[in-house]
Amino acid sequence: MTPRTADVVVIGGGVMGTSIARHLACAGVPDVVLVERDELASGSTSKAAGGVRAQFSDELNIRLGARSLEAFGRFEEDTGQHIGLHRVGYLFLLSTPEEVASFEASVRLQNSLGVPSRMIDPAEARRLSPLITTDGLLAAVFSPEDGHCTPESVVHGYAADARRHGATVLRHTEVTGIEVRGQDITAVVTTRGRIATSTVICAAGAWSRAVGAMAGVDLPVEPLRRQIAVTAPVPQLPPTLPMTIDFTTSLYFHGEGPGLLLGMSDPDERPGFDTAPHDRWIPRLAEAMRHRAPALLDLRRTGGWAGLYEITPDHNALIGEATSVSRFLYATGFSGHGFLQGPAVGEVVRDLYLGRVPFVDISPLSAGRFAADAPRPEANRV
Repeated sequence: MTPRTADVVVIGGGVMGTSIARHLACAGVPDVVLVERDELASGSTSKAAGGVRAQFSDELNIRLGARSLEAFGRFEEDTGQHIGLHRVGYLFLLSTPEEVASFEASVRLQNSLGVPSRMIDPAEARRLSPLITTDGLLAAVFSPEDGHCTPESVVHGYAADARRHGATVLRHTEVTGIEVRGQDITAVVTTRGRIATSTVICAAGAWSRAVGAMAGVDLPVEPLRRQIAVTAPVPQLPPTLPMTIDFTTSLYFHGEGPGLLLGMSDPDERPGFDTAPHDRWIPRLAEAMRHRAPALLDLRRTGGWAGLYEITPDHNALIGEATSVSRFLYATGFSGHGFLQGPAVGEVVRDLYLGRVPFVDISPLSAGRFAADAPRPEANRV
């Protein structure tokens, strides 16, 4: 049954929305209602590669990633949900002097913030990830505390814990409008009824721009299709195989059961909501494999899917509270690193709602930075 009133309505049932709802409910906020138009984790979260890391170039992203790694490490203890966390590390492969210089600077910053990343030579990179070739490789970066886990398990763990602490989770409930009187939000209108509320939190991922528009808030987010493939079993696949990323081509892979999960960006992809898989990316994917990991060419694809990145103009997140309307908060636009920052962002948004000072100053990630001509680009993105 749809509640008639709520203290806060969270829109979006992916990792960001469920994390926010859980953190609010655990803090004692009464009448938290999460609204999801489909099943939980049915949007971008279920299509994510599952990587978790703190290797970024932006200090805010490093802090959010490191805080989230801590939360993923104790997730089962905190929520009772097993998430299949593999702390096998992230390995970035670097092929140009410019990449090496950029990552050297990033490693210095990461180390100053307590992240144990380090530059390594090509020989050590191949020992860590034996499927690669070192031809043309100048250096690599490895951080052992990074890894990957199962996105859907994280969402369901957060949702269940949110319910245990009193939150209401509504599935198959689409938001069709947000009522505003003057500068105050008064209600969220859904396909299952009206919910009177004074606070909305938008965590709708690639669909956030439309949600923001309902309240007169501009959230510059656009969807971009990304594809993933899964392979047949790989003989003698090392159980410690890190998430391996060829930074020049964006080819990445990690262990997925007895096989591999792999993907890469497609520079010819254009923004849009189409998530139908296609084969246009295969020739470019095959060329990247031939160049950096030719052993992958012999593997049979057994499955795959397409999902949506939520892209902003500087490929960095939007986190904050709108100034044009009262109590419209948002956490969106993560441009490929939203899943891995979900735990920390849930904590931050909880504190913004409660008027507390978050553990990190996220004001530079406000959506208003673009109007102020103050973009905050993230260099270490895939």
